Amino acid sequence: MLFSRNQLRGSGRKAFWSTILAISVFLGVGTTVWLSLVFSSHRSPCIADNHSNLAPPSVFWSPPYTTLSNEASFSAPPYVHPSLSNNGLAINHLVFGIAGAAQLWDRRKEFIKLWWRREEMRGFVWLEEAVKVQEGENVPPVQVSEDTSTFSYTHPLGHPSGIRLSRIVAETFRLGLPNVRWFVMGDDDTLFNTDNLLRVLSKYDPSEMWYIGSNSESHRQNDCFSHSMAYGGGGFAISYPLAEALAAMQDKCLERYPSLFGSDDRLHACITELGVPLTRESGFHQFDVFGNAHGLLASHPLTPFISMHHLELLDPIFPHMSALDGLRLLTKAMRTEPGSFLQQSIAYDHKRSLSFSISTGYVIQVFPEIILPRLLTRVETTFTAWNRDKAPLEFAFDTRPSVDSVCQKPYLFYLEDMQIDPSTSRVVTVYKRLQSVDEEKSKNLCWSKGLPPSQVESIRVVSERASQKFFSLPRRQCAKLLETKDRVLHINVGACMSGEVISTS
Repeated sequence: MLFSRNQLRGSGRKAFWSTILAISVFLGVGTTVWLSLVFSSHRSPCIADNHSNLAPPSVFWSPPYTTLSNEASFSAPPYVHPSLSNNGLAINHLVFGIAGAAQLWDRRKEFIKLWWRREEMRGFVWLEEAVKVQEGENVPPVQVSEDTSTFSYTHPLGHPSGIRLSRIVAETFRLGLPNVRWFVMGDDDTLFNTDNLLRVLSKYDPSEMWYIGSNSESHRQNDCFSHSMAYGGGGFAISYPLAEALAAMQDKCLERYPSLFGSDDRLHACITELGVPLTRESGFHQFDVFGNAHGLLASHPLTPFISMHHLELLDPIFPHMSALDGLRLLTKAMRTEPGSFLQQSIAYDHKRSLSFSISTGYVIQVFPEIILPRLLTRVETTFTAWNRDKAPLEFAFDTRPSVDSVCQKPYLFYLEDMQIDPSTSRVVTVYKRLQSVDEEKSKNLCWSKGLPPSQVESIRVVSERASQKFFSLPRRQCAKLLETKDRVLHINVGACMSGEVISTS
């Protein structure tokens, strides 16, 4: 024999343990790769929050659902479209469907109270189970969603509640409310500018099928879910005829898409089957970002602001106030002058090399250098994407890097008050200087002589209200620096004159 029995036994043991080691290494590497794909900061956005009220799976339970409606037996009220030329669109022609979760209701309802007007608006908050609502509380009535447990859901990382949320439009339609032209979707942490929403929707004929909304700010989110899908947290509007068609076919449609992640993609899939494309209105803001939203609010696109989302994921809007108090102040400005709210105007003091960026109702930034409009209108990345990255390719809009140098940072004047002058119908807004910026500059020995606090403590802006033309043909307003009196700098904002150029004003 070439080998003894002991030698053969020994070689067999070595082969056995080698095999075990190889399998262990393979499993270890495979597990590491899988975990890196799931938990890496560069993971696919498909597992990110496609709909903000999808709470962690551990907080869901089996609620007492209502009976699932039979869509085939439902008879919708006949739709009679009144001529918009004779009867304009009013707020009671809209019905809001607010997606929520019962366990988040106590704190999320505070966001709804910011914009809801109980005496004027129609709508419902849709939850998975009933909650107590105080009599007279400024919130929409609560509806309990129908049971969706019979629908198939196979996505490995999402939650079946996405099915429930995707059916809110159809369930709201089946309530049979009269004289409805538009169904508006949003989340319980969405802030709506309903005045602008109304004026934007007035551009469209509600007797046709419309699906109106906007994409995510995140390029990865859009790339994963769809670039032609409206994101529900930012809000979207569906016309009555489309809601009617959706209610008649959605349940069967949902069975064809068990592998989708959330609610927005399911709704988009069914609307796509009806042949209706997304009509983009970029004033709907999903706000798929973390942290400081200053850059987004200070350089809003030249379009009417309609909504903002993920209010709990953002830092306080005003650094000297709590998150909720800051939102209340911001909402006050939004209600005072909805049309020009957050619209950016730019002015220059060329003698002192100062650039003024005015975000109406929020902040005035005064940069200690001349920054031309093409750059100043780009969004400063004071925030991060879902994966905590700030790279320009993460975002679906023009960005500029956050200012790191203390000496190059702008002086900040935050909103203090906004009112309408009854004698002129013009908007008077006062912005107060943030002292911490000056203190930081002083400590770093980069104090600018251009705008010392001893000369300017606050800025008073008098501006024109947005005209109806702005909603169909937007143009940036021009700003003019006036006198400084009693440590108050005065600025006028209004329509640009013929031949006026922003960079030379």
